[in-house]
Amino acid sequence: MKETTGGVAVDPRFAEVVRAFSSKPGVTAGKTMASPGLKARGKIFAMLVRGRLVVKLPRERVDALVAAGRGARFDPRRDGRTMKEWIVVEGDDPPWTELAGDAYRFVLGTGGAARTRRRR
Repeated sequence: MKETTGGVAVDPRFAEVVRAFSSKPGVTAGKTMASPGLKARGKIFAMLVRGRLVVKLPRERVDALVAAGRGARFDPRRDGRTMKEWIVVEGDDPPWTELAGDAYRFVLGTGGAARTRRRR
């Protein structure tokens, strides 16, 4: 039986992630990019897309997880243009709550600051 998050039915594994983070300061649950997700201070850090966990992590961590076969780069448009700081995890390894925790800390550590332009 699927649980709901923000009125949207979700995988029980993602519902567990939502429960683990919903009481943390600045975290909101609801629809993000048309999928159930979590935000910290307005920044998306975890979401459920087509039954898979998608989280924002440092690029180097995403690279390492992909190289180890533990996830795939997130391609939201499904056109081959992947997002460098986002990973899709289908199975339970690494554990979803653990990855969401890393993503939560990463998003808060970036402070949501805008990226700076390179000087020419």
